[in-house]
Amino acid sequence: MIKVAKFGGSSVADAVQFRKVRDIIKSDPSRRLVVVSAAGKRDSKDHKITDLLYLCHAHVTYGVSCKEIFQTISDRFIEIRNDLGLSYRIEDELEKLGARINKDMSVDELVSRGEYLTSRLMAEYLGYRFLDACDCIFMDYDGSFQPEKIAKAVNDALKDSQGIVIPGFYGAMPSGKIRVMSRGGSDITGALVAAACMADIYENWTDVSGILMADPRIVDKPSPISEITFAELRELAYMGASVLHEDSVAPVKEKGIPLNIRNTNDPSHPGTMIVDKVDRQENDHDKFITGIAGKRNFIILTVSKHLNNSNETLRDVLEILDRHKVQAEHISMGIDQFALVLSQASIGDGLYEIIGEIKTKCKPDDVSVQDDIALIAAVGRKMIFRPGISGKVFHALGKEGINIRTIAQGSDELAIIVGVDNSQFENTIRVLYHSFAG
Repeated sequence: MIKVAKFGGSSVADAVQFRKVRDIIKSDPSRRLVVVSAAGKRDSKDHKITDLLYLCHAHVTYGVSCKEIFQTISDRFIEIRNDLGLSYRIEDELEKLGARINKDMSVDELVSRGEYLTSRLMAEYLGYRFLDACDCIFMDYDGSFQPEKIAKAVNDALKDSQGIVIPGFYGAMPSGKIRVMSRGGSDITGALVAAACMADIYENWTDVSGILMADPRIVDKPSPISEITFAELRELAYMGASVLHEDSVAPVKEKGIPLNIRNTNDPSHPGTMIVDKVDRQENDHDKFITGIAGKRNFIILTVSKHLNNSNETLRDVLEILDRHKVQAEHISMGIDQFALVLSQASIGDGLYEIIGEIKTKCKPDDVSVQDDIALIAAVGRKMIFRPGISGKVFHALGKEGINIRTIAQGSDELAIIVGVDNSQFENTIRVLYHSFAG
């Protein structure tokens, strides 16, 4: 068995966290590939190394000295090295880096040094081989990855090593130039490495014990999700849940590799397992909702017209929205009207211009707008096996005096999405959670 373990910035913030990582790795010999982020915050008043490196670049760009900021970075790394009793001469690396900041060093190369230096320390501490991301994470000029080259490099290195540490967040373009990924890029690196070696499990270690069923800022102490499918995760992410970015999931999803979200500070907790599909268990309890998430600030645009069983008017309206780069989140149809749920942010100040074009092009009987709408999704694969779910949702919300302005449910019955007034957003989530998930 092979496991890939990715550790986020909070997991490597200082020597104390490094020791936790070592205990986790040494407790399971199958954790042979380790992907590391740059050292993160030690407390709420601290700074991430990556943020400090970006700040150094900003200072240099505007001709301001970054000496004090860079000294803070150096002190952090040296302190970790000393506390762990390592022999790595990190001062030499830092001195070379400091001398280059004022020259033609790209911002990508500069900020990638956080992961690079953290990984160098971790490799020595674990007794694993250090494999630079530039030597195994290959990117095209458009930012896409080269999975075959990545797989060969990772597997060749693994043949001759007990274990490997790879920096996250960056890779190399065909020219050899360093290119960083978006924020959270270490998650992408971990997924790419797991897919490359066809790992049995990809573990993503962070500072939370998996994914919660609802936002803890809204629901008091929501339960963790023990198991979730990739499809459910995608639905929750689309509806605003703070979960993994799709790019950091795609490589392992395509290979059918389970993804386990774990907590470095509570390694005995099993966390959340993300899998391709879950077999239905006949003795499942009555809780059919996997998770609940939502977003505020939508409008419902209703167009009324005698449609004559034709899609022409709907097609014309969608073309108008396309020209304004506005996506319809949901569409509901009636005999002589249809309603579109649209994001207020995507429309901006263009609402009345869009309505004007609809009136000119489609000659509707009426166009009406309901604004300040929130969408809340109750996501769960078990819904398809439970009759009358929509009715139960209506009943639970109605009992609490919550007026549903719109409702949508896909044919796969993976999610029920309700639209309510913005003012009822948090209460709706709480009612759904305590009625069906808590």
